[in-house]
Amino acid sequence: MIVVTAPTGTIGRQVLPHLLDRGAPIRVIARDPARLPVHIREHVEVVTGSHSDIDVVTQAFADADAVFWLLPPVHRGASLDAAVLGFTRPACEAFKGQGVERVVGVSSIGRGSAVVGNAGLVTASLAMDDLIASTGVNYRALTMPSFMDNLLRQVDAIKNQGMFFAPLSPDLKRPTCATRDIAAVAAELLLDDSWDGYDSVPVLGPEDLSNNDMAQIMSEVLGRPIRFRQVSGAAYKATMLESGMSEAMAQGMYDMLEAKENGLDNAEPRTPRATTPTTFRQWCEEVLAPAVHV
Repeated sequence: MIVVTAPTGTIGRQVLPHLLDRGAPIRVIARDPARLPVHIREHVEVVTGSHSDIDVVTQAFADADAVFWLLPPVHRGASLDAAVLGFTRPACEAFKGQGVERVVGVSSIGRGSAVVGNAGLVTASLAMDDLIASTGVNYRALTMPSFMDNLLRQVDAIKNQGMFFAPLSPDLKRPTCATRDIAAVAAELLLDDSWDGYDSVPVLGPEDLSNNDMAQIMSEVLGRPIRFRQVSGAAYKATMLESGMSEAMAQGMYDMLEAKENGLDNAEPRTPRATTPTTFRQWCEEVLAPAVHV
């Protein structure tokens, strides 16, 4: 039995088809099961609720061999500790109490970096990894840089202004990965019962690109000029606050992006194991272009 948390999110919904194709028995935790596609819902067991709820995770993890662990986006958290570690603590109790053997979790790149101690959401994610590992469960932390798919949040600006924005230098080359590749790596680990212990599994995509590199590729794929504009960290944080994000979470985002500007994403050595296949050009052709042309 494999339990999938956040099954309607960007990564979780891409993990499920891999598992179903291999015939694995699957249980999901979903706040709103109606958001699951019908063809998925018919083939999984559903536990309704939040995976921050001890009763929900205790029920969901019963007789589970493996769990896919993913925090949902939190915009109104009072603190990073509450949003990340507080959310995870009930699951850690249930990992131990229900005898879960293996957990695969979505985390962040940067462990060992000189700037990781003040990297906001990344620092909290790495603390989450240590918390999960402290339970004694066999654990693999998928450690990622920024996602290509995050650009979908700026589809309107790309479509209507021919621009995208971030508080990062235009020429800073760094890894970026597609969520489809994260899902594929997660599924393989969930289906493999041969590993044990605690380790990280970097998912770095196939290449390091700057924002200017991305703008050039986007221009070629979309057939129109796309430019990148750097904004200040303070302006970016102000935008997040205006959108309804709490001060603590906006500051966590700000600190993470500052750390990325100072080399956080480049701390992980690129190896064949860490290199995943989807190029940024392929992602633009298959994901971004259809979204822009809707």
